[in-house]
This record gives sequence, structure tokens and C-alpha cells, in this order.
Amino acid sequence: MHQIAVRWYPVREVSRRLGVSTHSLCKWLKPFGDPAPRKPDVDHEAENRRLRRELARVTEERDILKKAAAYFAQNAK
Repeated sequence: MHQIAVRWYPVREVSRRLGVSTHSLCKWLKPFGDPAPRKPDVDHEAENRRLRRELARVTEERDILKKAAAYFAQNAK
């Protein structure tokens, strides 16, 4: 029950590990009711915004380094 209701493992996976049929496991779980809906651990929108900002910063740094490398390569001759 804990693996399914708390850790959110699939019923099929848990039944395979326990060596029981999925039907038996579901029948055993039924009196306990459906587990509470899963709440996302991460705010995906905020994480997406953060990653876009980081990507823009890293891209800008890369472009600056490319220009600097080209400048020094040209002046080294």
C-alpha cells in the first residue's frame, strides 16, 4: 500500500515485485480508497522560466567567448 499510495509506484510494478497478481493487489487496495491526488513537487512553469533565463545567459557567455577567441586568434598572427 505504501509503495503505491505514498511513493506512487505503478500497481503493475509493485505486484510483480511482490509476486501477486495485479487483480489481487487492486482488490486489496480497494477498501482503502483511491490515494490522494499527486501534487507536483516542482512548479514546472517557474522551473521552465528559470531554465530559459539560464540558457540565455550561457548562450550570451558562449558568444562572448567565441568573439574573444576569434579576436585573439586574429591578433596572434
